[in-house]
Amino acid sequence: MTEQRSQGFERGTDGPKVIVAGVDGSDSSLRAAAYASGLARRQGALLALVYVQPVLAAGAALGAPVADATEEVAEDLVAQVREAMERVKGTFDVRWEFHTFRGDPYGGLVKAADDLKADAVVVGASEQAGHRFVGSVAVRLVKAGRWPVTVVP
Repeated sequence: MTEQRSQGFERGTDGPKVIVAGVDGSDSSLRAAAYASGLARRQGALLALVYVQPVLAAGAALGAPVADATEEVAEDLVAQVREAMERVKGTFDVRWEFHTFRGDPYGGLVKAADDLKADAVVVGASEQAGHRFVGSVAVRLVKAGRWPVTVVP
């Protein structure tokens, strides 16, 4: 029989240090950001809100102002986040950053999670019907198996 020693609890070293939340302005992504904010607050982790600006080659080829539109979405999201954080200031303190990446949502979130050394990723459930057949960003992140992924409805 072997004797096992009890390992002491290491205060302040357990739990995630960086939680990435994907936001795109949809209701489910804003719920995911709120959920991730609560996790970050309770864990003392950094909340990294990530918006991936879609690159639409077809729209750009037709001369559509795609970059300007996605930049406006990013600015609007930052304003919404700042407003929400201002409302809870003093009650809940959450360290947060806002990042934008260009590309497809899955690739952008993977890059963000890797670059930021994320311990967890939180995303909203897809609101698009076609994703039941093709696969949503959330499903692809889970299948990647690189971080714990929470999908918020």
